[in-house]
Amino acid sequence: MTGGTSPAGGGDRRVGIVLVSHSAAVARSVADLAQGLAGGSTAPVAPAGGTEDGGLGTSSDLITAAARQVDRGAGVAVLTDLGSAVLTVKALLAEGDELPDGTRLVDAPFVEGAVAAVVTASAGGDLAAVEAAAREAYSYRKV
Repeated sequence: MTGGTSPAGGGDRRVGIVLVSHSAAVARSVADLAQGLAGGSTAPVAPAGGTEDGGLGTSSDLITAAARQVDRGAGVAVLTDLGSAVLTVKALLAEGDELPDGTRLVDAPFVEGAVAAVVTASAGGDLAAVEAAAREAYSYRKV
């Protein structure tokens, strides 16, 4: 957890979800998929993909902006795709004041975890429930 900004929004205190990918298109597509599968009124979700100039990579500024955008005061779950995205989020968390209070890096598969996180947050689950649902996606078997 980190220090930082005050919650945005009024009465909607659902957990926010940030999806960090090395590709803006991948982050946006996974966000769209998760929101579509959650149906109805979904928790706030923001993609943070690629770099500011549209290239492949990760951007601490895009991650910070996305976290602030989805912060409703109930915590922010951040899911990442690859190793350096994890390192970028860990660095932001270590700085202590860049991300909203209650921001948590969630160890989960990117696509399946994102869907589980958004569905759980949309149903009103707290940050611990959102994290648990996303982590549980590691156990999804396809065969």
